[in-house]
Amino acid sequence: MKNTYFDLIDQTYYFPQEGFDIKNNSLTFHGISLKHLIDKYGTPFRFIYLPKIGDQIKKAKNLFNRAIKKNGYKGSYNYCYCTKCNHFSHVISEALKHDVHLETSSSFDIDLILSLYEEGKIDKKRTIVNNGYKTDEYLQKIVDLIEMGFNNVILVLDSISELDRVKKLKCSKKIKIGMRMAINEEPQSSYYTSRLGIRQNEIMEFFRKEIKDSKIVELKMLHFFVDSGIKDSLYYWGEFKRALKLYTELKKESKSLTAFNLGGGLPIRNNLGFEYDYDYMINEIVKNIKEGCEQDGIPEPDIYTEFGKYTVGESGAIIFKVLEQKKQNDTESWYIIDNSLMNTIPDAWSIHEKFILLPINKWKNEYQRANIGGISCDHSDYYNSEDFNQEVLLPKYEDTDEEPLYLGFFHTGAYQDAISGYGGIKHCLIPSPKHIILDRDEQGNIVDYVYRNEQSVNDMFNLLGYKK
Repeated sequence: MKNTYFDLIDQTYYFPQEGFDIKNNSLTFHGISLKHLIDKYGTPFRFIYLPKIGDQIKKAKNLFNRAIKKNGYKGSYNYCYCTKCNHFSHVISEALKHDVHLETSSSFDIDLILSLYEEGKIDKKRTIVNNGYKTDEYLQKIVDLIEMGFNNVILVLDSISELDRVKKLKCSKKIKIGMRMAINEEPQSSYYTSRLGIRQNEIMEFFRKEIKDSKIVELKMLHFFVDSGIKDSLYYWGEFKRALKLYTELKKESKSLTAFNLGGGLPIRNNLGFEYDYDYMINEIVKNIKEGCEQDGIPEPDIYTEFGKYTVGESGAIIFKVLEQKKQNDTESWYIIDNSLMNTIPDAWSIHEKFILLPINKWKNEYQRANIGGISCDHSDYYNSEDFNQEVLLPKYEDTDEEPLYLGFFHTGAYQDAISGYGGIKHCLIPSPKHIILDRDEQGNIVDYVYRNEQSVNDMFNLLGYKK
C-alpha cells in the first residue's frame, strides 16, 4: 500500500472534490493557488472567498423552490442571512447581491441596517427579522426603523415581558411581531428547555390575552430553532412537528399570521467525507408543512430560514506555517504553527468544533500522526483530532527542507472573527463593557476612573468596513 499523503487522501475520500484539488503538488481552493497567496502575503493569514457565499445562497433557494413546485406548495420561500455569523461589510454586501433578507441580534445591528440603507445596498422593502434579547435601546431602534418606513420589520418576541416594553414605546404604525417557541433540548444537554423563546404551553394563552385584539401589534411569524441543526433525526422532527402544530393552532385564530420561521441549521462540510442529503431534507420540510396545514384546513405559510453558518462558513480559511516539529516522546510529534489556534479558531478550542484541515504542500511526502500546537503558552492551544478520522495525519518533513510545511484550516468563515474578538469585534455586536480602574490614594480613599468607555457604533463600524 502506498503511503504518501496524497495516496492517503485519494484512497480514503473522493478526491479531488468541490473546492479542493492539487496542482503542481500544492493544494488549490476553488481553483486558486494557495501557495501563490503564501508567497505573496506570507503567513499566517485568513481569507474569504466571496463567490462561495452566492453559491450557497443559490443552492438553498433552488432546493426550496424546487420542493415548493414539486409539492404544489402555495407559500413562498424567504432566505434570511444572520448578520451575527460574519458582520464584515464585504460579506454582507456579497450576500445582498443575491436578494437575501436580514436577521439581527442586537442594538448595533440596527445601525448596521441603516448603514446598508444609506449606502443604497437595501431598500425599505427588505424584510428585517429582529431576534435576540431586546434591550430598551434595541427596541427603540427597531421602532425608529419602522417609523422611517421600513415596512417589513418583524420583531420576534424572545419572552413574554418584551411585549410589555414594546407597548410602552410610541409608534404611529402597527408593529409586526413574531413569537419564538422555546425548544426542548436533546437528552445529553446540560438543561432541558432552551432559555431562548417562550414556552410552548404559554404561547396560545399569551396570544389570546395580549396580542389577538391588540391595536399596537399584530402577529406575523412563528419562529423556532433547533440548536443541533436540521438533521434527519427523531429529535429534530419531534421539535419541528411541535412547532408546526403550534403554528396551525395560532393560524386558526390569527389572520395576520403568515410566516413560519425554521431558523438556521443547515450543516456545512467539516470533513472530506461529509455526506448530507440537502435535497431530501428540504423536500421533507416543505412536504410536512403542507400536509400539516391541509390536515387542519389552513393555508400554507411563507417559509423563512435564517442561514448564517451555511451562508458564509465554507467561504473562509486560515493558513499557517509550521515553525518547528517537536518529538516529545516515542509516539507523539508536535507541529508548532506560527500563531495561536485559541485566538484564530476559537471554536476548535471552546466547543471542540472540527474543520477541514489539509496541508498546502508536500503531498508527495509520507505521512504521520501529528498534534498541532499554537505558539501561545496555554496548554489548551492545540488541535489533534479530525471529526472523521479521530486523529490528524499530515506529511512528514525534515527541518532541513528548503520549503517549510504549510497548513490550512478550511470552512472557518462563520463566527471565528467575532468570537476571537477580531480588532475588538464581539459576538452579536455586543460591545465590550466599560472598563473602570479602582485604586486608593495616600489617605486610603477609593479613587476610581474610566479607563475605556463601552465600545461605540463608530468603533465597531470602523473595524467592519461600514460608513457611519
